[in-house]
Amino acid sequence: METLEGLKRRIESTEGLHSVVKTMKSLAAVKIRQFETAVESLGEYSRTVEMGLRAVLQQGSDMIALNGRSRSGGFGAVVFGSDQGMCGQLNDQVVSFALERVWDAGFPVGRRQMLAAGERAAGRLKDQGQEIDGWLSVPASEDGIAEKVTELLFHIEKWNREHSIDRVNLYYAKHLSGGSYRPEEVRLLPVDDQWPDRLARHEWPTRALPLFTMDREALFSALIRQYVFVSLFRAFAESLASENAARLASMQGAEKNIQEQLAGLRMGFHQQRQAAITEELLDIVSGFESLS
Repeated sequence: METLEGLKRRIESTEGLHSVVKTMKSLAAVKIRQFETAVESLGEYSRTVEMGLRAVLQQGSDMIALNGRSRSGGFGAVVFGSDQGMCGQLNDQVVSFALERVWDAGFPVGRRQMLAAGERAAGRLKDQGQEIDGWLSVPASEDGIAEKVTELLFHIEKWNREHSIDRVNLYYAKHLSGGSYRPEEVRLLPVDDQWPDRLARHEWPTRALPLFTMDREALFSALIRQYVFVSLFRAFAESLASENAARLASMQGAEKNIQEQLAGLRMGFHQQRQAAITEELLDIVSGFESLS
């Protein structure tokens, strides 16, 4: 039977672990809200970009030709996961979803490239036998997302230049609510042919019609670059929110297990202590009786 001192040390150790888990839980909850706020703010910026595109496209939606209509090139996939663990099955689910969709796309191995955002996602892809063109770490906060988006843009441009990749899809976990998320597939490039037409058909919300002074093609290209930037930024923010949501759920499960373990240890400690006290009392009574 374990000694009282041994039980006491185990209780103290478990209480320390409980404190760490509670801290990680709180940190995950704070980060979820930060990334949710980033996604909400991005929605406003995205609408501003779309308004700019509508202004350009109201003079004719032929500008979509600038994006190219060729589908003869290769296929690129960016899979978003995590650098750290303790986020449940998030990496496994996103990677499995991405590989299934990539295989369904029908591009041969020689005409497709894959990039991972997150060391754990890269590891899962390799475990599945999928070669990757590289991986990049994910930002720790929303302040680092823009820098990572720029890295991704350079990589996508390299794909297009060196491998004639003209189609790029994003695969990430979209945060729903609480600790829930779902794998998401988003077409980044080429821009949907019907999307500019739909934008152009929308009426301008005010009586003052939009005007612009810079070259129409240059303005359109700049707005499309911002559209791509927004899409990549959203993928990072959603993925990071989902990662922390999954981590929060994992920490909640861990906390419950620790609390149950603590309850068992404390009960065992009190029972053993009571037994020791009872034994001492019986010894005292026995000694007193032998003297009387």
